Amino acid sequence: MGSPLDPHSNTHTCVVTMVTGDTVNMAAAARNKSKVWGSFSKIDDKVVRCKLCGKDYAFHTSTSGMLAHLEKKHPMPSSLKQSSMDAFRVRKLDISRAEKITGLMTSMVAKDVLPVSFVEGVGFRELMAFLEPDYQVPCRKTTTVRLEKMYEDKAASLRESLCAAEHLAITTDAWTALTTESYVTVTAHYFEDWKMKTALLQTRAMPERHTAENLANVLGAAAEDWGIADKIVACVHDNATNVTGATSRHLEWESHRCFAHTLQLAVNDGFKLNSIANVVGGASRLVSHFHHSTVASEALKKKQAIQLKEPHRLIQYVKTRWNSIHDMFERLLEQRWTIAAVLSDREVTKLSDARTLDLTDANWHTMEELLPVLQFKRRVSDSLTSRMEPENTGTAKKAAFIASFLDPRHKHLKFTTKEVKEAVQEKVRDLLSGLRAVSGDSARVDDDESGPAKRAKQVDAMVSFFGEDYFKGDTVTSDHSEIERYTNEEGISPSQDPALWWSLNESRFKNLSRLAKAYLCIPATSVPAERVFSAAGLVVNRLRSRLLPKHVDMLLPPVTLDINTVTDASYLIIYADF
Repeated sequence: MGSPLDPHSNTHTCVVTMVTGDTVNMAAAARNKSKVWGSFSKIDDKVVRCKLCGKDYAFHTSTSGMLAHLEKKHPMPSSLKQSSMDAFRVRKLDISRAEKITGLMTSMVAKDVLPVSFVEGVGFRELMAFLEPDYQVPCRKTTTVRLEKMYEDKAASLRESLCAAEHLAITTDAWTALTTESYVTVTAHYFEDWKMKTALLQTRAMPERHTAENLANVLGAAAEDWGIADKIVACVHDNATNVTGATSRHLEWESHRCFAHTLQLAVNDGFKLNSIANVVGGASRLVSHFHHSTVASEALKKKQAIQLKEPHRLIQYVKTRWNSIHDMFERLLEQRWTIAAVLSDREVTKLSDARTLDLTDANWHTMEELLPVLQFKRRVSDSLTSRMEPENTGTAKKAAFIASFLDPRHKHLKFTTKEVKEAVQEKVRDLLSGLRAVSGDSARVDDDESGPAKRAKQVDAMVSFFGEDYFKGDTVTSDHSEIERYTNEEGISPSQDPALWWSLNESRFKNLSRLAKAYLCIPATSVPAERVFSAAGLVVNRLRSRLLPKHVDMLLPPVTLDINTVTDASYLIIYADF
């Protein structure tokens, strides 16, 4: 006979514990005792006291009397009893619930930029086994198929929305992922019942060189794929010449340079002033020293504690964020004397380094008083003017001017010359004639069109620039034409929504409203496309570095966002065009 512990033995031995009636009674008593004694305290060997009502009871060995007291005098509410029962009730997993869980899981992978392999993680499967023992977690392949289906459903919904739009604008930008693969993102912008819609169309891999011709092929294919090639009134992009060539020369689209990029170039011109550049350079080197030296950064923390200063980290100036120079100066001035204490401490900073890094009193004075900013401001202003001032009335045919005219906040064009105003109105008349000449609602505004909106952060900006009469109309002899009726009316406040105004006045200006839908949908910047970078950067992270390019687009599915107001002031669009 083999040993029961021998794994090779063919004999199986069961170890049995004999359970007698007394054992069962003792176990039951122990369970009751643990339950009952939570509500009673023992006074002596023969008396117990209820903790709930203070009543004393005789006690021998049985707890049945104590249990009876609790059930009679202190019954558990029925709702709690039911909840207790529900907590232990086994819920059977039906097909609809399993499908719901799978759908939410797929959505979670996409929304939370998780790797698809997440569903095969040991910890996640243990969690699901505890929460839903009967649920079978799908594998990576099944999840990928689900993601593809989710993408197709969203794409189908977006196609219907795009099909209903008469005109739209797009933004585009290129970026490089962690895997060094290059991608091009395209977003669309249009009105639906006078509500601005922004849609992420696609993020496609572009392994080819980013020449104007290759970019045109990618953008053209995207337009054809979404069925919007004949609806695009403008493409907004950065200042790169290859994108400009792709849109204006190859695709013959209205090409608009991103206002944010143009402003950045103008600001950079201001930074070229020696009085500013020297201070910025010295301040940047000082901040860099503390960022790269652990010894210096730790010493700064100690000095901050001694001087009772906030333990703030120094802020570095970033060229692509021109506002960061203000942040850098502000933080340096806040921490000036803690920095000086670190630089003068020879146990922390060498004398040679201190001489190189320490800013002069003049540098500190410049930051503190900001006197050179007056010259800097003028330089930026001159640069903006030279970049954005229209050179002749021919530029008035640009969609940016048309968009400003069709924005009831800025329709009187008081920021430009009389000649340009007249040219703009003449162009609008031509466009209206074109609309009337084309039957049905499929009329396409010609290649001179475009223009968006995004509200000015300072509502009185235009008033401060151009005077209190900025929103008042010029005296024009009315011939009851739409244009003249439109211009004769007073403009609306910059705090008001032009899309809302058009929705209320569409019946009064039937043709102009069609043009407004085409022109006011064009963003002033390419930021909508650039915003995808941060999300996409997470999508193509280290855990997802093996994603195929087609799955990057799948994990950035086509979506639309409701925008209740037109949030860009259209005069910014004009500036973005030059």
